[in-house]
Amino acid sequence: MSQLKLSAADLVAEARSQVAEVCTDEALTMFSETDVVVVDIRDVRERTKTGYIPGSVHAPRGMLEFWIDPDSPYYREVFGQEDKRYVLHCASGWRSALAAFQLQKMGFEAAHLRDGFNDWVAKGGAVEKDEAKS
Repeated sequence: MSQLKLSAADLVAEARSQVAEVCTDEALTMFSETDVVVVDIRDVRERTKTGYIPGSVHAPRGMLEFWIDPDSPYYREVFGQEDKRYVLHCASGWRSALAAFQLQKMGFEAAHLRDGFNDWVAKGGAVEKDEAKS
């Protein structure tokens, strides 16, 4: 295999230098504000296994660009609220940084939770889990 020109860490570092980041301590109060939409971009299996931030919107990373684009057949109206602030999160802040960077290039403003859901949990952030289906 040939040597990569950029590593995944390089891509994340570039994204982080270009997008707004929210630290977990700030998020612990910010996420209860009504003008903030928390967007969980983790895989559905991650949400099922570890839970999710109460009130968060699930938008899987693979569909995010399509769901925010009003011209896409996959558009979701939750992303058309002009009076809202959007904060993306994943488990550790890597995927969300890349996603926020892509959305910014599309003209959609979104910040991301710098240290992700794992830090949210470690700092005592509220977590919900769906009841197991029988």
